Amino acid sequence: MAVVPEPIEGYALAHTTPPSPAMQQIVDQTKAMGPISGMMTGPLEGRFLEFLVFALQAKSVLEIGTFTGYGATSMAAALPPGGKVTSCDINADAHATARRHAEAAGVADRIDFRLGPALETIATLDGPFDLVFIDADKTNYDNYFEAVLPKLADRGIIAIDNTLWGGRVLGDADQSDDTVAIRKLNDKLAADDRVTCVQLTIRDGVTLIRRRL
Repeated sequence: MAVVPEPIEGYALAHTTPPSPAMQQIVDQTKAMGPISGMMTGPLEGRFLEFLVFALQAKSVLEIGTFTGYGATSMAAALPPGGKVTSCDINADAHATARRHAEAAGVADRIDFRLGPALETIATLDGPFDLVFIDADKTNYDNYFEAVLPKLADRGIIAIDNTLWGGRVLGDADQSDDTVAIRKLNDKLAADDRVTCVQLTIRDGVTLIRRRL
């Protein structure tokens, strides 16, 4: 879901370097899954994540929430030599699909797929991480943030997806668990003196966070 008007979103996508055939295959096959396909990172945000990896020269990337692998594959494509994306998901079918797509894109050797609850996986990882992308169950967003912040590299960035949540974070009319969790996290991040953040209107909202130096 995009929070900007659809024609503007379409214009931005049309003026972004198009996905490779392998990446387009992820798009097509994911869209065929129906409404759940809205969980996919997609071509516009995928390029954005790729640019973050390229700009940071990130060698250690952590992704929380794999789904069909568009994000992991996008980020893996921009890794410097020796770089690795560790991608966490609780769904074995999602990982199998993502691995298949990563193999087709020629980047499977750069992705470490971890199956199981992400908080348990994070506890086993030492870091430091140059980039962390959080795009999983919304009620755990704050827990993921707190778990990865101590393992963030000095100049690392955390990117949290869906932080505008289709605009439902505005006001307090929507009291669903997901909306309340995102709203509370947004307010917390804006006031957190440990970090500096910026909320961007890319797709459904992406918040970038870094430690204050």
